[in-house]
Amino acid sequence: MREQQCAGEPARAANLSRRGALGRLAGWGGVAGLGGASALLAGCGGGGDGGMAESPAALESAAQVADTAASAEAAALPAARVVRAGLNHPWGLDFLGDGSLLVTERAGRLRRISADGSSMSSISGLPPRIFVGGQGGLLDVIVEHLGGDTWVYLSYTERGTGPQYNTAGLAVARARLVAGALRDLAVIFRASPKVTVSNMSNYGGRMALAGTKLFVSLGDHFTDAERIRAQWLGAHHGKIVRINRNGSVPADNPFVGQPGALPEIWSRGHRNPQGLTFNPFTGELWSSEHGPQGGDEINVIERGQNYGWPRISYGCEYGTTVGACTVVGGKRELTGMEQPQTWWVPTSIAPSGISFYDGAMFPEWRGNLFVAALKDTSLWRLTLSGRKVVSRSALYRGLGRRMRHVRQAPDGALLVLTDEDNGRILRIAR
Repeated sequence: MREQQCAGEPARAANLSRRGALGRLAGWGGVAGLGGASALLAGCGGGGDGGMAESPAALESAAQVADTAASAEAAALPAARVVRAGLNHPWGLDFLGDGSLLVTERAGRLRRISADGSSMSSISGLPPRIFVGGQGGLLDVIVEHLGGDTWVYLSYTERGTGPQYNTAGLAVARARLVAGALRDLAVIFRASPKVTVSNMSNYGGRMALAGTKLFVSLGDHFTDAERIRAQWLGAHHGKIVRINRNGSVPADNPFVGQPGALPEIWSRGHRNPQGLTFNPFTGELWSSEHGPQGGDEINVIERGQNYGWPRISYGCEYGTTVGACTVVGGKRELTGMEQPQTWWVPTSIAPSGISFYDGAMFPEWRGNLFVAALKDTSLWRLTLSGRKVVSRSALYRGLGRRMRHVRQAPDGALLVLTDEDNGRILRIAR
């Protein structure tokens, strides 16, 4: 599978535009629609904004420092204990009020698992027409406690109907969880257009919820013919979208009312973003994104911005010579297109789920960004100064497990999902 390409490079300062910051202060409530002037100013005031790109030599040195730190750190790491095994390619994870977990399996099952992993049951009432194939299936899950109800959001690939039966696309459904079943299920988003079911790659599918606003990442569907649509406002390919929790479109979305533009679009120019999370210290929305052969990225997602794919990239076409190839699009930078906070070359780590740490169990990790890596079989820890990534280290690589997602548990532990036929939930705790 394409997301299994791999490997590693260094941190750099971002050369980001100020337009997103100005937009936040203009009254639309922050990159996530969160509100709160202090959080917004904190998000704009870090040391990474406007930094210049480092030289290749400096980047190589930074990478060596990060690798050395990882080696030294590995000896002191807490054990990653198996909480539960026997899951079929688990993809998404969230927490219920009693401490139990909801975990999706890509094969099309939603599991409820006790906090200690000793019991597991299946949740019924899933959306119809879940298409399972390649990277498609049941993907992310978010739990929202609202009033006296527990609401569940699911992202998944949905097969078409009638003449469109042999097509599939990302969809999002919302339902109430009652005992062991989903009730009052409604599909609140469908990607347009769907693509042929033979194209089973780059669906995206990660979600993040902030107040009443739901953000959803969508991939470019891999092929040359499809990926160019990541730049088109008339398609959901290669986008991050923003909707209200009931599926309606917020009036302050950046392309509302623009002829030919899909109003759900929040940002464009993404390849295959499979990580999406908010920085709890600033309210900023961050993403991880699969590059092709090299060029995996970590981005801060700004309102209305263009992240370049496939016009600019730090990665190369598959099959070209590693380390001696022309990047996709022929350029790494173009005016009006955003730069990543950090990226990996000449090959990829295949980053998936990401999570900021703000717990008390590991005070030395507060403010760090954790990145689950598939091909690299590791959990990356990124240390930040503002938006700038100042160090990176790959942890738990010795486990040899493809890591799909990472979440902070209510008690401050980290839970990691491994992407395997016999997938596991790992708990990292003191």
